[in-house]
Amino acid sequence: MAGCGTDDSGSGSGSDPVSTGDFLSEHGLDGMGAVEVIDHLDRLSVTDRSSDLMASVYPDELVLVGEAQEVTLDLPEEKAYVSIAPYANTTHDCFFHSLTTCRGELGNEEVDVQITDSAAGEVVVDDQVRTFDNGFAGFWVPSDIEGIVDIAHGGKSGSVEFSTMDDGATCITDLQLS
Repeated sequence: MAGCGTDDSGSGSGSDPVSTGDFLSEHGLDGMGAVEVIDHLDRLSVTDRSSDLMASVYPDELVLVGEAQEVTLDLPEEKAYVSIAPYANTTHDCFFHSLTTCRGELGNEEVDVQITDSAAGEVVVDDQVRTFDNGFAGFWVPSDIEGIVDIAHGGKSGSVEFSTMDDGATCITDLQLS
């Protein structure tokens, strides 16, 4: 499955591949690892997002696709990235978060977020955050957990189950606030 609205299929043909470092440098990501790239790209304003770079977050890797090359960066084994777009009226289907094309309804809004590991009964996130310009809020949580995301905003709230197991979604777009 590809990230929202993207086709992450392989490299182009006819061009000589460049090194991972050169690829990252060409896209303004010089010296960044997967965690830093994800944090950087998710926080960019929608108007500043590159149209020649596709970036999708999978459970264990970040896939970056340029015009003629694909680069993958491993995510830390003990961490998983979950990007959440709470909504009131409009959403889209997604499974693997696209850092460059996914859009949510509530951009730049304050939301109260609580993420709980159901098996341990442990709250792993309890914070008030501002959604990014793209309407998402991203969180680094422990890998290999299943739990509940609760979000409140403007007198409305909602919750949804999630998983950071190998088959878990990195893009949560089904948390409706009511």
